[in-house]
Amino acid sequence: MPASTRYRFFTCDVFTDRAFGGNPLAVFTDARGLNSRQMRLVAREFNLSETTFVLPAEVEATTHKLRIFTPTAELPFAGHPTIGTALVLVWAGAVPARGGTARVTFEEGVGPVPVTISELEQGVLHGQLSAPSTPEFGPSPPSPEQIAEALSLDTTDLLGGSEPPQAVSCGAPCLFVPLRDLAAVRRCRLRTDVWERVLKDYWAPHPYVFSYETEQADSDIHARFFAPGFGIAEDPATGAAAASLAAYLAARDSREKVQLSWIVEQGIEMGRPSRLIVEADKSDGVISAIRVGGSAVLMSEGEMEIPPV
Repeated sequence: MPASTRYRFFTCDVFTDRAFGGNPLAVFTDARGLNSRQMRLVAREFNLSETTFVLPAEVEATTHKLRIFTPTAELPFAGHPTIGTALVLVWAGAVPARGGTARVTFEEGVGPVPVTISELEQGVLHGQLSAPSTPEFGPSPPSPEQIAEALSLDTTDLLGGSEPPQAVSCGAPCLFVPLRDLAAVRRCRLRTDVWERVLKDYWAPHPYVFSYETEQADSDIHARFFAPGFGIAEDPATGAAAASLAAYLAARDSREKVQLSWIVEQGIEMGRPSRLIVEADKSDGVISAIRVGGSAVLMSEGEMEIPPV
């Protein structure tokens, strides 16, 4: 039987400036030699929201190829793994930072994703990605009654009016469900039996609930995200969803030319408080660019012996 090979990995907490907050991530900085099945098994072993594997770039104008796995699926794009991997490459010395800044462009399933890295303070780095695609607005979602049932809420908990549930994608389709207050967000409990009946086969099956009432005074949005189709009961910080949230919000701003920004708090109900900064540019009434940023802290470094499969 062929011998196992040892691979170096790092873990970090993303969208936070302190240990044990944000969304944890495992990163293999040089995954050459690993096949898809090995990557899936490693991701399941870590059992984090995502585990990433860095490979040499195959597409012109990119610096690295990035593969992203949840415990059950490979993703074409995800925000916290993209930002976290970029910061780990700087910490590991694989990407040089000149003057406290660096830039990488990952080849992902949705196309090139650029990330700009800057140092905020000793040991804390900040990364900002540019969404890989302009917003796509999906088909009409299930009824408010069905969505409320899936979330263990009443229809009166949904904000409605000019802000109904709507599916949006900037690389990862999400169903945005504005709720009337913070208490309604806290009460959400995803019923997987109803989700399988109502949302599993919808264009954007994973609900992202939010309110404009927040816990932190400087936050604009309080959010939770549920992704059972990816083996993630609840995610503490979701960068790809935050990019699509920016599109949802920007589309409702009547100004023709403006740069918008919001601070999103997430993961609080899970005991992993996260902070995401999202921006959207509008020109002539069209959303022209979306960015998502946040900090991360390095947590661990090690090696894993991975047998052939």
